[in-house]
Amino acid sequence: MSEKKRRVLIASPVQQQPTILALFLASLKRFHADQLELSYLFIDDNTDATSSQLLEQFTAAREGVTIIRSESSDSQDVYVRTDITHCWNEQLIWKVAHFKNRIIEHALESQFDYLFLLDSDLLLDARTLAQLVADDKDIVSEIFWTRWQPDARPQPQVWLHDEYGQWERGRGEKLSDLEIAERLEQFYAMLNEPGVYEVGGLGACTLLSRRALEAGVHFGPISNLTFWGEDRHFCIRAAALGLRLFVDTHYPAYHIYRSADLAGAERFLQKEAEVQPQTRGRLTLSMIVRNESSRYLRQALEQHRQYIDDAVIIDDGSTDDTAEVCLQALEGIPVKLIRNEVSRFSNEITLRKQQWEETLTVNPEWILNLDADEWFEQSFVQELDSLLQNRSTNVFCFRLYDFWSLHSYRSDAIWQAHESYRPFLLRYDPAFDYKWKNTPQHCGRFPANILELPHQLSGIRLKHYGWAKEEHRREKLHRYQLLDPDAKYGWKEQYLSILDNNPQLVEWQE
Repeated sequence: MSEKKRRVLIASPVQQQPTILALFLASLKRFHADQLELSYLFIDDNTDATSSQLLEQFTAAREGVTIIRSESSDSQDVYVRTDITHCWNEQLIWKVAHFKNRIIEHALESQFDYLFLLDSDLLLDARTLAQLVADDKDIVSEIFWTRWQPDARPQPQVWLHDEYGQWERGRGEKLSDLEIAERLEQFYAMLNEPGVYEVGGLGACTLLSRRALEAGVHFGPISNLTFWGEDRHFCIRAAALGLRLFVDTHYPAYHIYRSADLAGAERFLQKEAEVQPQTRGRLTLSMIVRNESSRYLRQALEQHRQYIDDAVIIDDGSTDDTAEVCLQALEGIPVKLIRNEVSRFSNEITLRKQQWEETLTVNPEWILNLDADEWFEQSFVQELDSLLQNRSTNVFCFRLYDFWSLHSYRSDAIWQAHESYRPFLLRYDPAFDYKWKNTPQHCGRFPANILELPHQLSGIRLKHYGWAKEEHRREKLHRYQLLDPDAKYGWKEQYLSILDNNPQLVEWQE
C-alpha cells in the first residue's frame, strides 16, 4: 500500500495588479504534485475588481480553493508600487502579518502537513513544490533574485544575520569593507549553485512543515525588536524556537517587482513550457544501507552524485557512521534519510516496501535503485540523459557483474548474473498497479510486475563489489545460512559455491 499523500496548503494574501496576478495563478497550475494533495487559500485584499475576478475564476476551475475577503481598507492600507520601488508603511506591514497569521491558523485547524506561503508577484517552476517537500526541512524557501533599484545588482531574498546581512560574520567580529565584499561574493556564489543551504532569514516563497506550525511560528511583532518587516520577526522567532531556516536553489522563482519585469515573466513561463518536455527527467537515487562506512559506500555515492537530483536512503539499523557518510558524500544534494533503529533485513520484503514507499514521498520521476556497493561503468554518465528523455520506456534493465576482486568478476555455471538483464531504473507511473513478490528474502528491489510496463535492455554494465573481498563473502554466506538455511528463497548450490577456492574469474575491461 502506497503512503498517504501529503496535504499542502498553498496560500497568499493578495493585493495585486491583474496582469501580474494572472501570471502568478498560471504558474500555480503547473506544479508537479502527483504525491501531494493540494489546496489553496487566498486572502482577497484587492482594490481592483478584476483581480478579485481572477481569483474567482481560479476557484471555479479547480477544487480545494478557499477565498477569504479582507476587511475594508483605509487610506493607510494602499500598497503603492512604482517602476522604481515598492512603498510599505508600518500599518500595511502588520496588516499583511495578520493575514499570514490567519493562514497559519487555518493550516493548523485543517490539519495540513505543509503550508506553502507565497507572495503573489512570484512565478514558480513546476518542480518547485515537490522539490521543497523532498528537502524534508521544517522551514525552507525557494530562492529568487531581485533588483531592489532599477540599476542595482540582483540580490536574493535570503540573508545570514540581522536585517539583511549577507556575509558570514562571527559574533563581535570586526570586518573591513574589503572583507565584507569578499564574503558577500562567497555567499552569492554559493547561492548560484543548486543545493539546500542554511540561512538566517528568508521569506516570500516559504514551505512550512506542520511541526514548525505547531511549534508556534508566526508573523506577529516582537515587542522589543525594531527590525523592519514581518519576515524578520518571523525568522527571529523561528530561530528562538529552535527551528533552522534553509534556502533551496534548484529552481529559482521569478520576481515581478516592476513593470519592466513583465517581459521576462512571459519568457520564464514560455521557456519552461518549451524546454521541459525535452529535458531529462528528475532522477532519484533509492538505496538501503547498513554498516557500509568502511566498505564501498563513499565510492559509490561519489559516482552517483555526478547525475542524481536527489536521494532517499534507508539506514537499516547501522551501528557505525554510515548515515553520516551518506550526508557527507551527497552534501549539496537533497537527501531524505530514514533511520531504522532495528534492522528489518531479516524480513526483506518489509524493508523493500519501506524503501519503495519512502521513495514515493519525494514525488519521483525516475528511480535508480542501487545497493551501497554498486555503480555503473563510466559510459553511464554520458548516456544517462538519453535514457531519461525517453518517453516511450518506463523501465531500463542492465547486466550486473559480480566482482570477486577489485579488477575481476566471477563467471561460471553458477555465477552468471551478467548473462541476464534486470531492472534498476524505473520511471514511476502513479496509474500503474504495482505488486510485490511477498517472500522474506530475494523479493526483488522493485515490485515484481514492473516488466509489464514498456521496458528496454541497456548495454551499460553495472559493477557489484559486494563479493570482492573474502571477508565480505564469508559475512554474506553466514547471513544466508542464518536467514535462509534451507535455501528456500535462494539457490543452494550458489550458497555453497561462495567460498570456492579457485573460482573462474574474468578481468574487467572498461
